[in-house]
Amino acid sequence: MSLPPIIQPVSPRGQDPLPQPDSEAQAHSQALCAKILAAIEAAGGWIPFTEFMGLALYAPALGYYSGGAHKFGAAGDFVTGPEMTPLFGRTLANTIAPILAASKPHLTEAGAGTGKLAGDLLQALEAMGQLPERYDILELSAELAERQRAYLQATVPHLIDRIHWLSALPEMIQGVLVGNEVLDAMPVELVRWKDAQGQRLGVSVERIDDGIRFITTPVATSPELAERIRALAEKYAWPDDYTTELPEAGPAWIATLAQRMTQGALLLIDYGFPRHEFYHHERTGGTLMCHYRHRAHPDPFYWPGLQDITAHVDFTAIAEAGFDAGMDVAGYCTQAGWLMDAGLLDILAAEQPADPAQTTPAWVRTQHAVQTLLSPAEMGEFFKVILLTKGLPATLRIPGFIRSDRSHTL
Repeated sequence: MSLPPIIQPVSPRGQDPLPQPDSEAQAHSQALCAKILAAIEAAGGWIPFTEFMGLALYAPALGYYSGGAHKFGAAGDFVTGPEMTPLFGRTLANTIAPILAASKPHLTEAGAGTGKLAGDLLQALEAMGQLPERYDILELSAELAERQRAYLQATVPHLIDRIHWLSALPEMIQGVLVGNEVLDAMPVELVRWKDAQGQRLGVSVERIDDGIRFITTPVATSPELAERIRALAEKYAWPDDYTTELPEAGPAWIATLAQRMTQGALLLIDYGFPRHEFYHHERTGGTLMCHYRHRAHPDPFYWPGLQDITAHVDFTAIAEAGFDAGMDVAGYCTQAGWLMDAGLLDILAAEQPADPAQTTPAWVRTQHAVQTLLSPAEMGEFFKVILLTKGLPATLRIPGFIRSDRSHTL
């Protein structure tokens, strides 16, 4: 039986038209849409939004992160801190080095993107005399793993034997595990508070003249979930028709990491809020956001498989998950506070040309990147950094969390 065509919605009203993918990319998205449609039909007409998001991002060979599309940098959909400047990785090395020395010389990176951060970290730690004996990259996408391997073979060929790729979490974790912009891409439950009742939102299909399109719709809600939504609505005074996310996968992942961590730290960098800000009564539309060719928009059904779908991180939930599994919350601050405390400005000053007349375009780009990383109007305040530790000396001083801004509470 042939499936009806999936109709892709137009750009959201009031927004400039989003770029259209080429025919090959459209065919890729249609193949993923067919897989999602089959899941909906097999489930009786709807699937939870968390399942839709999981398929859109991670369906084997078709999802956004498991497929072959460029995601990072100018040719992709977004740019991360490590892609902007190697000074990001060199600053991160200042934070990591004393933890490696106090635990195990073993570094793990979850979701390594292009491999840029891994290359910068290895070079910086080598210069500091703190080179890890092993650098594991946890990567679910075989295509991304190959790109990372090629980049690192060209960048740090003398260290390539220390780098290992993992497709699943190891049973035991030691040293430091770093996750930069990993938590925001984990599937979330989408819920709504409407008419004094908690609703779970799912994904179903709407049939129109020339095909079908995906839509969100209220679905069966367990008494436990309804009560949880009600408790949040009452605590944070949600107005009627309030939509938000319940980020379940992130805290569950942290709990697993914490249980498998024997000694060391989890260092996580992402955009998000503490719970009282995440569920603020004025945040009526939640935090769900999509990224397509450097355009941010709110439609998760626009060419599934070709765009990133994200939700902000509830850092209170992350802290609770780590603490409940036996870890200590050793630090939480803005990205700007962490970078400055870890020495970014000193690294920048050392890079500055001695003669201002010798200023180069590369130096100007570096300055601009640092400004973006630190600016409260850009990534400096928007991104947060949390450090969870286990079995480390209480007296250990970790750059990034010594004098950084303590006004951001969980």
